[in-house]
Amino acid sequence: MDKKKPILQPLLAYAGKRKVLTYLSMVISGVSQLLALVPFLYIWAILRDVIAGDYSRIAHYGWLAVAFAIATIVVYFGALMCSHLAAFRIAANMRKALMRHIMTLPIGFLDTLGSGKVRKWVQESTQSTETYLAHQLPDKAGMYATVAGLAVLMFLFDWRMGLLCLGTVLMAIIVMVSLMTGPTLRRKLGEYNKALDAMAGEAVEYVRGIPVVKTFGQSVFSFKRFKESIDQYKQWVIAYTIDLRRPMTLYTTLVNASFAVLIALTLVVVKNGTYSPEFLLNLLYYIIVTPAIAVTLNRIMFASENEMIVAEALDKTGRILAIDPLADPSDATLPEDNEIQLKDVRFRYPEAERFAVDGVSLGIKPGQKIAFVGPSGGGKTTTASLIARFFDVTEGTITLGGVDIRHIRKKDLMKRISFVFQDSRLLKTSIFENVRLGRPDATREEVLEALHKAQCDDILAKLPAGIDTVIGTQGTYLSGGEQQRVSIARVMLKGTPIVILDEATAFADPDNETRVQRAFTEMAAGGKTIIMIAHRLSSVTGADRIFVLEEGRVTESGSHKDLLEKGGKYASMWKQYVESVKWNIK
Repeated sequence: MDKKKPILQPLLAYAGKRKVLTYLSMVISGVSQLLALVPFLYIWAILRDVIAGDYSRIAHYGWLAVAFAIATIVVYFGALMCSHLAAFRIAANMRKALMRHIMTLPIGFLDTLGSGKVRKWVQESTQSTETYLAHQLPDKAGMYATVAGLAVLMFLFDWRMGLLCLGTVLMAIIVMVSLMTGPTLRRKLGEYNKALDAMAGEAVEYVRGIPVVKTFGQSVFSFKRFKESIDQYKQWVIAYTIDLRRPMTLYTTLVNASFAVLIALTLVVVKNGTYSPEFLLNLLYYIIVTPAIAVTLNRIMFASENEMIVAEALDKTGRILAIDPLADPSDATLPEDNEIQLKDVRFRYPEAERFAVDGVSLGIKPGQKIAFVGPSGGGKTTTASLIARFFDVTEGTITLGGVDIRHIRKKDLMKRISFVFQDSRLLKTSIFENVRLGRPDATREEVLEALHKAQCDDILAKLPAGIDTVIGTQGTYLSGGEQQRVSIARVMLKGTPIVILDEATAFADPDNETRVQRAFTEMAAGGKTIIMIAHRLSSVTGADRIFVLEEGRVTESGSHKDLLEKGGKYASMWKQYVESVKWNIK
């Protein structure tokens, strides 16, 4: 059986000095709900006087009922003021804590979880906790106060009628707790979230593939996984709805059965001729009060579901906070030069069964241009990411200038290594600011020079405001290859001695690829160490050394010429590449 985890205390850890406001909001909300019960007493008093034929105090009781109703609203408003002040502070501090922690994590953790998922978790988790603290928590306290107040009111006039009413309510509570809340609902809610996440993820892939669907005239059913996720979600919802049909019907019947019990009691009493005006007056009182019980229990039931949503949000943020940060060494050392050595390096992703990099040993001299090639999933990008310390190795060592990179401060390591991703993205700001991210103190002239060296002159010429054009506004966007060239300009401006290029021409058309290759030549001319990851073998023929990676291991290494003469995996890949280039439509 799953144990219910407390959710309030972890949230209050982010409240600071406003923690007391959360408790105060609960107390004030409880007081407001108790005040909301007082008008029921005055309504009963009005009925009593009407039955007795005394109309002198009816207006007085009516105004008192109105006064307490207004007081309820005013006091409840005070509770919401306190809860919102605390909720905003907690949500802000929670988001800040998450972002501060994310900044300390290895860059590769975003690849493991997915940047979109992390962004969604941070946004939705803090939003759901804010809603819970600002509204649902004080309302929950008010509900419990209402239940306590109603329990007292049930026995205030006729304990026998009160006991009959509470008997059906107690049975409804038992049904709610045993069948519709607790571990069962938590498990079902987890299944629901998984089904929803799966459907949302497949929907994103479907939207991305719409151009292919339109181009080749395929139907939506060609996206089998998307359709299957929808079908699975539909089946789960229908099955869960059927499961809840009987308990929900039973609960609704019991929670509203007080009327039936009271009517049955009235029929028995009237039949025996033992009723009195006092009995009828008490009957009217319980008929007025008991509907509040059903409303309150329904609100408690839905509040329990909201708590589980918040618990799920805390679990997601906890998964992020549980990832170990990439700590800076206390005995940091600066490397002597830029020579890279990998010694028996092994790395396994979290929860993976096999090593993504399995026993790789290689050396890269300063100023060398080397390339990682091989089939997809062979470990090329992972090996390069380990060199940049996007992850820490599971086994073995990676040294830079004779120093283990784990003993080099992150800021010092980043001054020596730059990374151009295969799907580089630009921020929604000007070209100038995007490039200057590489070196924030760079002058305008230095940025322009970097753009020129990165073959970006044609990009600036077609933009309405040149280097000051803001990307993503007024229909101004760049293609994948153009974004790559701007990213290369950023790397050139940064001026690190080591540059890692991960499939940098993956999204480039022939013209853009030619310009990107010129930019690479310009970059390499400065004596930089270039590490390339490529599927287009034509881009690595000039490399000083090529490493072929398969299943996380280096199976071949050498120059383009040497590897062709060996007739191994690289030679086979080159033959296939040459044949694909010659392919044409007859």
